[in-house]
Amino acid sequence: MTVITSRLGGSDVVTQDDSAALAATNVSELVGYTLARLGVGHIFGVVGSGNFVVTNALRRAGVPYTAARHEGGAATMADAYGRMSGKVGVVSTHQGCGLTNAVTGIGEAAKSRTPMIVVTADTAASAVGSNFRIDQDALARSVGAVAERIHSPHSAVADTVRAYRTAVNERRTVVLSLPTDVQAAPAPDGTSVPGPLVPPQRFAPSDAAVDELTQLLRSARRPVFVAGRGGRTAGPEIAALAEASGALVATSAVGHGLFQGDPFNLGISGGFSSPFTAATISEADLIVGWGCALNMWTMRHGSLIGATAKVVQVDVEDRALGANRPIDLGVLGDSAETAAAVLARLRSLGHNQVGLRTPEMAERIARHARWNTEQTEDLSTAEAIDPRVLSRELDRILPAERIVSVDSGNFMGYPSTYLSVPDEFGFCFTQAFQSIGLGLYTAIGAAKARPDRLPVLGAGDGGFLMAIAELETLVRERIPLVAIVYNDSAYGAEVHHFDADDEDLDVVRFPQVDIASIARGYGAAALTVRTAGDLAGVEEWLAGPREMPLVIDARIASDGGAWWLAEAFKGH
Repeated sequence: MTVITSRLGGSDVVTQDDSAALAATNVSELVGYTLARLGVGHIFGVVGSGNFVVTNALRRAGVPYTAARHEGGAATMADAYGRMSGKVGVVSTHQGCGLTNAVTGIGEAAKSRTPMIVVTADTAASAVGSNFRIDQDALARSVGAVAERIHSPHSAVADTVRAYRTAVNERRTVVLSLPTDVQAAPAPDGTSVPGPLVPPQRFAPSDAAVDELTQLLRSARRPVFVAGRGGRTAGPEIAALAEASGALVATSAVGHGLFQGDPFNLGISGGFSSPFTAATISEADLIVGWGCALNMWTMRHGSLIGATAKVVQVDVEDRALGANRPIDLGVLGDSAETAAAVLARLRSLGHNQVGLRTPEMAERIARHARWNTEQTEDLSTAEAIDPRVLSRELDRILPAERIVSVDSGNFMGYPSTYLSVPDEFGFCFTQAFQSIGLGLYTAIGAAKARPDRLPVLGAGDGGFLMAIAELETLVRERIPLVAIVYNDSAYGAEVHHFDADDEDLDVVRFPQVDIASIARGYGAAALTVRTAGDLAGVEEWLAGPREMPLVIDARIASDGGAWWLAEAFKGH
């Protein structure tokens, strides 16, 4: 047995506990212990012979593990965990088919730039005829992930550290392949394992860029800030600059909740905007995107940008600046550093303007910025509830300290806009790949990241049934999740999109499925909701011990195509 010496702060630290915890007989264990020492937060996976040893090494080193029922579920759980916890999630898969099962979730994480590590076995170099053999590196790269591998026993620690640094410092999803022959090799004697790495330094903008943005803000009369994923760690700095410059604030969907409680918060910019929010943003004379792609979703294909509005983007990546639309200024820098620098410059000039931050505007925002306050016709029948009524009532019933996850589909605007969230760690939106079926996985990962909050899932019947095997994971893990299934017995987005073309819609419509009964078979609590009165069962569950998840099979009335759907399909 090889005792691994851990290295922290440049000096070797050897204690009895370290020696016991970091004793690796082979490379597979060495990789697991190295990842644990670096600080990964949680493992999600499906264990087979190829990843059995590395998974247990991570567990023995103190990293919590959640066994998923499918690798695709494990990948999205790890993605959501990373987004909501700020720690690196790990996916563990078998070689070949285990990795291919996880590809959709890996693609979602990669497109979202989620720092995540996929620890996957790979076939031995000599196993050219193995049934498991595929080009794993090419597969990883094909969905936007970074391909790394353990090349040899002597490079194992360096290879692992490189993968971790790439994930954290470059915000990338990394697929780390462990060939089975290298895994089984003895761990080199006396190998040093690094401890947690120093966090990357925040990238400050240039003085010239700060000056130019400062002047734009001084000239603006109707500025609006839109923060995206890259602005989620800069909320206080952006909010302080907005107050000093008279700007209203909004977020992309993935940044939802960042400015919760701010009376000048317009909410989500884009397809989920209320009519008031959309109109207000489109009237801005300056729009500043903070870590925000300003893409077709957030800007409604550019319709939220006025003809004479100036557009600024702040991002840590040069290639992101102007990638989706022309901009007047691109600021290369961290959002927090940039906002703080511009605020200091404004204050040095004695600048402090009201702009759009008036009592009248605050009152209008309170009345009209959320769909919850908009009056809509109730489409409910005796057999089906209006999804807006359903969502509005559940927002009232469910505890405010919640973490909301949303699947993809025609229904998705309802939980996204009607269910309020406490902050930016209260909303998890895995939609970069536009795949349905990720919602249940997302909710499990988010719940593991924030066990202090009630996890809430909004899903359609199609996506929920795609992922339903993970309902057993919820029950086994005793996660008190509330799953709202907007059940229209169809792939609703396609029904409404193709209906005008008089297409044969039988391919996207299905017989009614009793989802509540299926959920009970898994051991969950469940109820069928057709009217608002049926929601009394939710209050009963909330008042109880919450020892099992609750699945709400909500039979929803047709909305004729959700308000955001036409915008969404413009991008197809």
